[in-house]
Amino acid sequence: MLVRALPLLAGVAPVTGITLAYWLGVSNDVLPSCNPYLDGCTSISATGRYMPGSLLFRAVMLPQSILLIVVWYLSARWLRAIAPTSKAPVAVMLSGLVGALSLVLYVTFLGTKAPFYEFMRRFGIYLYFLGTATAQLTLAVALWRHASHSAILSLKRNAGAMLLLCGLPFVLGVLNLVLKAVLEDADSAENRIEWISALLMQGYFVVLYLAWRATGFSVQVKTDLSPIR
Repeated sequence: MLVRALPLLAGVAPVTGITLAYWLGVSNDVLPSCNPYLDGCTSISATGRYMPGSLLFRAVMLPQSILLIVVWYLSARWLRAIAPTSKAPVAVMLSGLVGALSLVLYVTFLGTKAPFYEFMRRFGIYLYFLGTATAQLTLAVALWRHASHSAILSLKRNAGAMLLLCGLPFVLGVLNLVLKAVLEDADSAENRIEWISALLMQGYFVVLYLAWRATGFSVQVKTDLSPIR
């Protein structure tokens, strides 16, 4: 079912788009050539600042925000269906919505130089990571609890993988603060952590797709309207 593949698309599309945007930047000599996950020679934001990669970056990330809204809405409905007593669906939807809308703010002001625009860009990216990470963690914890009570091993494995994927960015965030405090130039380390954290967060959606598939998640459209005579 196509709806079931939406988390897979949400996980793969940004990684593909950002990678291609970075490659375009390197090919046009506006970005340094390296493995950013290992070398940290540039930030993710840099891939969306320079032409022509910036066009691809925006073309992928703006639709991604809409896709995330749909994925979080369906995730909340899915969680309510498999765990009717859980109180997490509302928190998942609200925090996911904050993250998705903040992504629009970030992409809109990316590449601008004025101090106010720079503030809006930073505000957007911080809220995007915070909202998305909160939604991911809330959903993973609720799914783990449900899988533990229902003894569904496949779902518990999915929940465990989701907890790991959304927990590691928090650990890396703490590490980033420590490195900033002890290193004179922590830019490359911060860039590496940014790339790795983003990859982990996108991997979460791939596992969410597997969880949807394992539970046979589907969406139906019904109507109770009687034929007009």
